[in-house]
Amino acid sequence: MPDKSLAFQGSKRATLGLEWELQILDRHRLDLADRAIPILEAFPGMAWIQPELIQSCVEIASKVCSDLRQLEAHLRSLLTELSRRCGELDLVLCGAGTHPFCRRLGLITPLPRYLRQKSVYGYMARNQITFANHVHLGVPDGETALTLMRELKPYLPILIALSANSPFWRGYETGFACYRQRILAAERSFGIPPTFSDWKQFCDFFALTRRAGIFENIHDIHWDLRPRPHLGTLEVRVMDAQSNLRDAIALAAFIQVLADFLLDTPTDARPPGLPRLLPWWLEKENYFQATLRGEDAGWVDDVGGVHSLRAMIESLLQILLARSNPRQRPYLSHLQRRLEGGVGWQRQLRIFSSTRRLAAVTAGLVAELC
Repeated sequence: MPDKSLAFQGSKRATLGLEWELQILDRHRLDLADRAIPILEAFPGMAWIQPELIQSCVEIASKVCSDLRQLEAHLRSLLTELSRRCGELDLVLCGAGTHPFCRRLGLITPLPRYLRQKSVYGYMARNQITFANHVHLGVPDGETALTLMRELKPYLPILIALSANSPFWRGYETGFACYRQRILAAERSFGIPPTFSDWKQFCDFFALTRRAGIFENIHDIHWDLRPRPHLGTLEVRVMDAQSNLRDAIALAAFIQVLADFLLDTPTDARPPGLPRLLPWWLEKENYFQATLRGEDAGWVDDVGGVHSLRAMIESLLQILLARSNPRQRPYLSHLQRRLEGGVGWQRQLRIFSSTRRLAAVTAGLVAELC
């Protein structure tokens, strides 16, 4: 019998949504605070302000939006409401892939799904103190979702580089632009997704894993690219949480225009010098290098050539700017300026370099969100 949970509820391609996991901090100490439950008590039944695995995280999730301006306006209103509630509780919010100096394990949110994760993963669940941005792209059917999933895989290093915002972990300067991905790499179903030839192959995969007790539902799969049948989307999950709303929307714009380019432009009609599908071990190496060095990483091709990831990003941005519509273009231009002036991880390191205080880094993140 077909699995009803995998019936793909198609969406219009122009639609999109965004999820933003924010850190909850004590206003005075700027350390993570396990206060999601009292925050959420102020929003009973609201679908757009949600708990996450750990109680020091709260997520704002947009409604389905028809364009980027609508998306930005909706998220801004949610952020305003959420910040007001945090102020009442002597809390503040910030956005980054990891907290700069918190050393303790996370407190699991007491909901059935999260308690199940805790029972399966134990220490790893409590160690997963990470924060992300997820972008949902509307697609008409499962086949399109998997086509886009395959096409976006070579671009994961670029998305990591543009969103990297986690250079610190438990009080240490890690040497990584995106240390969040190194934490998640320890878990079962995070990272680069497999490649599926069609929707039936994906459904057969999921049926097998459910029979074996590996996954209960789609939510248990945490790949960087994940089809969401009941939403009619492909979810892009690789990005660190951004430090301000404009950066988050700019990344959503980049992903939206890139997805349209990949779906509408045959491989042989694309300009040279763009990422392409590679053997798995090369995909993994390029991914690792992006987490380590961000846009300064090299990108290794299938004959051993090493290319500048920054040059690839700059070339791709020019292509996407030329294809973008007037509502998308300002966001892509903002992302271009960020690349030139410093993305999140670089801005954090600048504060640390000038102050040598991780509390100052965290205060800078709080100030940037406001």
